[in-house]
Amino acid sequence: MGTNNVVFLEVLEWFDKTGKEIVQRIPEHGSGEIKYGAQLIVRESQAAVFFYNGKAYDAFGEGRHTLKTANIPILNKIISIPWGMTSPLRAEVYFVNMKVFPNLKWGTKDPVAFKDSKLGLVRLRAFGIFNIRVLQPVLFINRLVGTQGIFTTEDIEDFLSRVIVSRFNDHLGEKLDSLLNLPGKYDELSDGLMKRLEEDFSHYGLGLSQIFISSITPPQEVQKAIDDKSRLSVFDDLDKLIKMKAAMAIEKVSEQQGEAGAGVGMGLGIMMPAMFSDFMKKTPGSPSGETTVCPDCKNPVSKEARFCPSCGNNLLIFQQCAKCGKNMPPDAKFCPQCGAQAAQIKEPKKCPHCSAENLAESVFCNRCGEKL
Repeated sequence: MGTNNVVFLEVLEWFDKTGKEIVQRIPEHGSGEIKYGAQLIVRESQAAVFFYNGKAYDAFGEGRHTLKTANIPILNKIISIPWGMTSPLRAEVYFVNMKVFPNLKWGTKDPVAFKDSKLGLVRLRAFGIFNIRVLQPVLFINRLVGTQGIFTTEDIEDFLSRVIVSRFNDHLGEKLDSLLNLPGKYDELSDGLMKRLEEDFSHYGLGLSQIFISSITPPQEVQKAIDDKSRLSVFDDLDKLIKMKAAMAIEKVSEQQGEAGAGVGMGLGIMMPAMFSDFMKKTPGSPSGETTVCPDCKNPVSKEARFCPSCGNNLLIFQQCAKCGKNMPPDAKFCPQCGAQAAQIKEPKKCPHCSAENLAESVFCNRCGEKL
């Protein structure tokens, strides 16, 4: 009585344990003798390509499929005798992971040249991430995977990064005129770069689902120049900055040298009032808010001021012309304004409260306001 031979059919399926495998071939090494009627299990996130006799025979989507080859289990041993018990009818199954592979990195290994319209020729580094997925499994296997048993994102990331950098150089030169205009344009640059790369990736059966530009950085010296320009933008007008510093310098000299510095300050006050009068008009008086009136232009001025911020008049009065009221140096023989002789000049009054000198006919001190 003969014995019954039980033949077990094969079940082919694949699970990605690492999350980085794009393609897994069964068998992983060499070719296989897949039996007639083998069951192929394909998950929703997968596709399977059946290679028979060295050619892509069919592609399978999700579900359970029955494979049909010439390797019939019962006859397999008889057929393989001339080839050393190895069947000449070879078959392989390539499982392809169709999910999106995120967070792949791209970046410039070496700085790339960029002609900036305002900064000149600068060298830039750029970095970012991108996401890919397989769109055409057969094309992807034939052009990139070949006969590898396992193909992961690490095998393709560096190659795709170089492709992105190459297109990024051209795209940046066409869409950006200066790094000073870069803020707010990252999304626009990313969208344009993605459209440029669609055709490149499609040659390999891949799709670029998203690409992000994390940073575009110039050399340190260029960054310093940009920082300096941003500091200057704090001031509405550079001329105002110069006027403000000039006024501060005059005040500092007067404070350090006292009465001796007043003569220097008076000379500067005569030469420079037109330069910084507009700026000083907008400057509040003293921190305490106490003000008096300039005897020359009648505009309000802080009691602590040594020069009028409106006309530059020296408030530390030595003597004044009785005819026109113009300040006079101590040794002047004639008034520089009206030409009156010094004999016509009245001696100024000295305030008993603050020692400030006032007009001879003044009733109240122009500095402290007390009665003379």
